[in-house]
Amino acid sequence: MAAVTMGLTGQKCSRWFGSVLGAMCGSVLRGFQRRAPPGTRLIPKRCIIDMSYSTHFMDFKGSSIPSSMKKLVVTKISHNFRDAVSLNTVPVPTPGDRDLLIRNRYVGINASDINYSAARYDPSVTPPFDVGFEGVGTVVGLGLSASARYTVGDSVAYVSNGAFAEYVVVPSKTAVRVPAAQPELLALMVSGATAHIALRHLGELVCGETVLVTAAAGGTGQFAVQFAKMAGCHVLGTCSSNEKARFLRTIGCDRPINYKTENLASVLREEYPNGVDVIYESVGGSMFDLAVNSLATKGRLLVIGFISGYQSASGLQSVRGATLPAKLLQKSASVRGFFLPHFLSHYSESLQSMLQLLAVGKLVCEVDVGDQDSGGRFMGLESIYRAVDYMYSGSNLGKVIVDLAPPTNSQL
Repeated sequence: MAAVTMGLTGQKCSRWFGSVLGAMCGSVLRGFQRRAPPGTRLIPKRCIIDMSYSTHFMDFKGSSIPSSMKKLVVTKISHNFRDAVSLNTVPVPTPGDRDLLIRNRYVGINASDINYSAARYDPSVTPPFDVGFEGVGTVVGLGLSASARYTVGDSVAYVSNGAFAEYVVVPSKTAVRVPAAQPELLALMVSGATAHIALRHLGELVCGETVLVTAAAGGTGQFAVQFAKMAGCHVLGTCSSNEKARFLRTIGCDRPINYKTENLASVLREEYPNGVDVIYESVGGSMFDLAVNSLATKGRLLVIGFISGYQSASGLQSVRGATLPAKLLQKSASVRGFFLPHFLSHYSESLQSMLQLLAVGKLVCEVDVGDQDSGGRFMGLESIYRAVDYMYSGSNLGKVIVDLAPPTNSQL
C-alpha cells in the first residue's frame, strides 16, 4: 500500500482512491457475475426491505448494534506505530442516505500504515485522525438510497480510510459486494492489482526473460511471482526462511533465495552472469543498490516501495544515487516507479483477469493471520499493534490480516 498512496495528500488520497477503486471494483464484479457460467452465484439475491426509516440502525437476525465501539486513532505524529496510535472508545457512526454501516470482520495491514501515522503523505495534518485502509465485513445498517443496491446481511469489501475500527461507515458506491466476508479479497484488490498492472505495463515482460522479485513471499510479492511465471518467465525470489522458500516453489518460483542462508549477491553473480531482465523491488536501501547492479542490458527495475526505510525518522534508506546514471547508461537500463492511482484506467481489466484466475484455481492468494506469531492469531483491534510489528519483522508469509471476529453473543 505504500506505493499506492505515496505522493498524494494523506486523507484526501485515501478518500479519493477508495471512492474510485471501490466504484471500479463493484463494476468489475457485476460484470463478472453476468458472464459467469450458469449456476454460479457470486452475489446473493437482494432482499426487499422497507427502508423508510433510513436513519435508524437495523438488526440482522437479532444481532443488536451497540451504542459504542472501539477504533484506532492517530493521536501523535510518529513513525513508531505503537506511540502514534491509541485505541479509543467512540459512538458507533450513523450511516447517511447513501452509506453503509459495516461491521468489520477482517482488516488488512499495510506497510504504509506507519507512513500514515508519521504524516508523511501530508505533513500539515494534525491528530487525531483515523487509520487503516481496507476491510471486509457485513452490512448491518444503511440509508434509503443505499438500499437500492444493498441490504442488511450483505458481505462487502472496501478500501477507505479509518478501517481499523469495529464498525465503519462507507459510501455504498465504494463498497464491493462479495460472496462472504473472507480475507483473501483484501490481498487481491490492492496488492494483487499492483503486481498485475506494474509487471504488465512497466515490466513489459517477454516470454523467456528472467524476473527477480524481492520480498517474494509477502503481500504483493506472491502475486508478482505468479504473474511473471504466467508470462513464461524464469522467476527468482528473495525470502527470509526455508518455509517461505518452500511456499515460493509451490507458486512457481524457479529459484527461491533465502538470503539468511545464501549470499544474494553471489547467487546473482554466479547463477545469472548476464543479469536480470526485470526486477520487482519493494525493499529499498542496499537491496535497491544490488538490484541496480544486477540488471541485464536493457533491464527494467520497478520500484514498488522501500519498506526498509519506513521505520526510520526520514522514511528512507540511503542508496548509491551518485553512480546510478552511469550504471543505467552502461546497460541501457531503466528504473521505473509505480504508483497505482496513476494506472486506474487499467484497474478494471486487471481485477477482472485476477478474479477469473482465482475462480478457476489458477491464482494463489495467501494470507497470514498470525498463527505463527508468538502472541498467537491476530484477533481484535488490540492485536493490530502486534500485526504491524510482525509484518515489519519480515515474519509474514502472504498478506497480513487481522480477524475482528464478531462478539460471541452476535448471530452474524
